[in-house]
Amino acid sequence: MSLLQKVVRVAAPVLFFPGIANGQQAPAGRIGIQKEYVNEISRLAGDPLVKKMFTEITRLEPETRRDHISLTEIPAPPFKETERAKAFASMLGAAGVDTLWLDPVGNVVALRRGTSGKRNVVVDAHLDTVFPEGTDVKVKFSGDTLKAPGIGDDTRGLAALLAGLKALNRAAIKTDANVYFVGTVGEEGLGDLRGIKHLFAQKTFPIHSHIALDGVGIGGIVNSAVGSIRYRVAYLGPGGHSYGAFGLANPHHALAKAIAYFTDEANEFVKSGVKTTYNVGMIGGGTSVNAIPFESWLEVDMRSESPERLAGLDAIFRNAVEKALKAENSVKRMGEDLTVKLEKVGDRPSGSIPGTNPLVQRAAASAAHLGAVPMVAASSTNSNIPLNQGIPSVTIGSGGKAGGAHSLDEWWLNENGEAGIQHMLLVLLAEAGLAK
Repeated sequence: MSLLQKVVRVAAPVLFFPGIANGQQAPAGRIGIQKEYVNEISRLAGDPLVKKMFTEITRLEPETRRDHISLTEIPAPPFKETERAKAFASMLGAAGVDTLWLDPVGNVVALRRGTSGKRNVVVDAHLDTVFPEGTDVKVKFSGDTLKAPGIGDDTRGLAALLAGLKALNRAAIKTDANVYFVGTVGEEGLGDLRGIKHLFAQKTFPIHSHIALDGVGIGGIVNSAVGSIRYRVAYLGPGGHSYGAFGLANPHHALAKAIAYFTDEANEFVKSGVKTTYNVGMIGGGTSVNAIPFESWLEVDMRSESPERLAGLDAIFRNAVEKALKAENSVKRMGEDLTVKLEKVGDRPSGSIPGTNPLVQRAAASAAHLGAVPMVAASSTNSNIPLNQGIPSVTIGSGGKAGGAHSLDEWWLNENGEAGIQHMLLVLLAEAGLAK
């Protein structure tokens, strides 16, 4: 369809790992960097065209700030990212790409052709936020700090992606590989990575390497995917008066049994081995204190870096659901049996690449070159899909500082923000090859 140097030195490690809530310890580790990748990044950073690109990043800062604010103020609730996608597509088109389209699930895909085009490198940030329709996303200012829901996660990533494209074009840099700049839908929550799943399932172009921008700072490198399985379970029955229909099977009682069976066994299961977690996050149902409910439901989240451990926990949960159904039906005095509806609402696969992988090494060498301490970690991001398929992928930060992710008090501060854009482009150029 139609087209709708300054190197910043970071004084201290700046780390943010997507999927790690504020105040929690990220499961991170220092990484050794091989000399060949240190030299590769150093040569890239010293190239005259790259130096010019870095200068352009600095010049673009006021424009990048405006783009960041503009995109943040376009609501992008779960499954309703269309308006932000259209705006982002327009911005990419104005910045200059060879081909631009919105794919069937709503991803914005922009191609910047390489000189050989033998390889395809994707760099993406996600369009969606966790906030429902009606949330006030107007950006407010507190000194130099920008405050708004979604300002950091992941609208900053979109703004950095856009700034990177502009800087490449203004410096007239060519890459050997094709580079796809992508804004993905459905990264958050029950979106279940639907955007990146579609991108890696499509057959139009193969993807050889992937970089996700999610989170801030420049030291964090996600090279291991925390897999997750999520269910919505509903126990269903006839319902009735609490006194007059006493003896009917009670969906709430079955739900309580299921939670007790599951958590008792799951607690023992997760005490050893690779970190594996579970959480019953939502429950509901019923109409009145004096009415036997006709429905009782829950939503559960289970996570692990290990596919085997996750599968084991999954089996424990499904067994608990069936065990509770049988137990409640066995004690009823009258009426129909309860039934249960088990719906999988989330399935994020796990996977990883070692710290010795060239892409991880390039991300680490770039972060170190820019003055940060590179740390690898596991998280749940768009990288889950390529990592599960054995395709090299990392998730890196897009610069600056942030806090309050997934809350109404989310904020972002442009502290060494341009370093995040430099970092993304150094890793991208190392992967895609700087054409001469």
